[in-house]
Amino acid sequence: MTDRELDAAGVTDPALRAAYRVCRTLNARHGKTYFLATRLLPPARRPAVHALYGFARWVDDIVDALDPALGTDRRLRAVTDLSATLETALRTGHAQEPVVAALADTARRYRIPHAHFHDFMTAMRSDLTVTDYPTYADLRAYMHGSAAVIGLQMLPVLGTVVPQHEAAPYAAALGVAFQLSNFLRDVGEDLDRGRVYVPADLLAAHGVDRALLRWSRDTGRHDPRITGALKEFEALTRDVYRQAAPGIALLHPLSRPCIRTAFVLYGRILDAVGRDGYAVLHRRAVVPRRHRALLAADGLTRVTVARLRARRAGHPTLPPPPAGAVTVPPGRPVAEEAV
Repeated sequence: MTDRELDAAGVTDPALRAAYRVCRTLNARHGKTYFLATRLLPPARRPAVHALYGFARWVDDIVDALDPALGTDRRLRAVTDLSATLETALRTGHAQEPVVAALADTARRYRIPHAHFHDFMTAMRSDLTVTDYPTYADLRAYMHGSAAVIGLQMLPVLGTVVPQHEAAPYAAALGVAFQLSNFLRDVGEDLDRGRVYVPADLLAAHGVDRALLRWSRDTGRHDPRITGALKEFEALTRDVYRQAAPGIALLHPLSRPCIRTAFVLYGRILDAVGRDGYAVLHRRAVVPRRHRALLAADGLTRVTVARLRARRAGHPTLPPPPAGAVTVPPGRPVAEEAV
């Protein structure tokens, strides 16, 4: 993370600045799509976004670790211990772990409701014990904590032109849409982790079950029944994008280019899956680099236009919030590994 971003955000404590840098590294390493979009935000807001997404990626690394030495029990203990650490940090403003310190600092600065973090950790724990979802309603209940709350956490950072509660349903829907895109892209990888996120009743309607998915993954062979189920899941996902789209106009004008770019980039994941023949059980669909570059260039143009319009209209910028009081004890090493 650049000194310019941290200075703009009002982060002055050296250990806390180092903690935010770790979160930026985690976000850049694992969340290339959203990391690209984040660079379109005003510098003062970027550290907070990196803290929110970096923490989520960090916990996800714990849950999804494929190392046989990190069995389910050990990972469950790690997530449970982390939940307790987070609770303490949110309550007291003191954190031993730098990634938690950055998150707690962001939560305090932007007055993000603690319930969003509690719900997220609950969803992460369920990932270690729940292996499939009977219906879409069951999946949506899970995604409240795993995805919708991420959108809700972001709202105070992005700013809105309406009361936040009016924008909240759209922000939650956008978080869900992003995760559904990832679920479609990662069907094969998730199956290797023992999880199937495509609802069982949707699969069954096309004559698909876990055994057929496993057969396709293991043999590299296609089956039209699986393709049909994945196409329906894609259609369901696109419908959530349509529900979320009106929310972009409710954000502060200087935040809209970032979220619009993320909206389009994640939507392109669906396009890539279709172009690749819905072969997600055999390989990961990738948005071509040239597409990402073009969208980034478009986003930069929109940022420039938004800033000019804001100056002409006399709209307020997105100033940094008051400095928080979260601390990292001196001498605490800044660790970048999740487990």
